[in-house]
Amino acid sequence: MRLGHRLPDMFIPVKKSHGVLRQPDELIFTWIEERRNEWTVAQMCRVLGVSRAGYYAWRRRTPSAAEVRREELTAEVEQIHEQVKGRYGSPRVHAELVARGHECCANFVAKLMREAGIAAKTKRKFKQTTDSNHALPVAENLLDRAFDPEEPNARWCADITYVPTREGWLYLAVVEDLFSRMVVGWSMAETMTSRLVVDALEMALARRGTLKGPSSSGLVAHSDRGSQYASDHYQRRLKEERIAWSMSRRGDCWGNAPMESFFASLKKELVHHEDYATRDHAKASIFEYIEAFYNRVRRHSALGYVAPAEYEQMHNRNHR
Repeated sequence: MRLGHRLPDMFIPVKKSHGVLRQPDELIFTWIEERRNEWTVAQMCRVLGVSRAGYYAWRRRTPSAAEVRREELTAEVEQIHEQVKGRYGSPRVHAELVARGHECCANFVAKLMREAGIAAKTKRKFKQTTDSNHALPVAENLLDRAFDPEEPNARWCADITYVPTREGWLYLAVVEDLFSRMVVGWSMAETMTSRLVVDALEMALARRGTLKGPSSSGLVAHSDRGSQYASDHYQRRLKEERIAWSMSRRGDCWGNAPMESFFASLKKELVHHEDYATRDHAKASIFEYIEAFYNRVRRHSALGYVAPAEYEQMHNRNHR
């Protein structure tokens, strides 16, 4: 096939009464450079109506400072994208670049990512898991959407989600400290019982230390109205630790929003892109996401794009 038959429309000369209108030489030279192994430079320059001397002068020229910076930032963005396994969109990539010493604006980073074909993993619809249709006692909503406490161990949120595997469902219960959005407790099992949520609570207590003092000045543990959280098993542990018990109001889809946000991120950034052969495979993958990535690396928008562990370290340094 002749070269002329494979030219994109953008390079076909457009005749005008006063001569021929061509695309800018910069664009044509770039096209030639990308296809040097397909045809000779002489052939391409002749067909495209540019001079060989002009092409070789273009190849020898020194890139501008702006071009060099653009290439360096694009390479850094590609590295970040690979390191976080494609989980970041442009706001978090921008935050990471700034943390690495690159002064740039968020819109420029978004443009670079579009041009390089780099995008975050896409979302899927989130599905509610827990069953609130039961006759067990429920608690007052003490949290009342106060999602930004000033200290750690003041407000915890808890919830359950499910993860599909070829062996069947794997259920995940999580406890999150709203101060830093850190996941302080979690447990996984093939059944969704009160033991699942109590085990997550026990991990949180072990990690944070047993909490003492009256509930009026201590920790509030908030959840939805799921039967696991309304169970005597769970309530008893809260009472033993003097933790105030709180539940979302019926029909309040925003009452436990931080936990639903965490699960949406987990599904979007990990689960929906995996095909777990076994529950053990899923457990190992989720453990890595929570402990190695989410708590220690992932930049959280509610924290000014700082990871939960770093946010707590900053708080501890400021309160010594």
